[in-house]
Amino acid sequence: MSVAKRAADIRIKRIYDSPEQVDGSRVLVDRLWPRGVRKETAALTLWLKEIAPSPELRQWFGHDPARWQEFGRRYRAALEQNAATVARLTELLTLGRLTLLYAARDTAHNHALILQEYIRNHLKGAS
Repeated sequence: MSVAKRAADIRIKRIYDSPEQVDGSRVLVDRLWPRGVRKETAALTLWLKEIAPSPELRQWFGHDPARWQEFGRRYRAALEQNAATVARLTELLTLGRLTLLYAARDTAHNHALILQEYIRNHLKGAS
């Protein structure tokens, strides 16, 4: 199966949820290591700090849902400037499913959602 067809194989999950066989490649996409998680039990394939929003953008957003749309616009613009790091994630799709891990409590307003959508759109454009 081509990488472009694997766009549906990109999942997101909180790092606090237990690892599962179906996770495939598990990539932590947070800049900071999550509290209370031991590196030995995280079952990570990769910790890709550089794909996370900048500290300035993360602090500006502050997980405020009122800033969600603007946060998404700014984060997508930053991803456009970070093509090599995005490529590292898409390369993992050649191995199968990719699970993007994040620590935020808010499952509806977090950067992993934007990253998942961005990669899917990026792959569709490449096919």
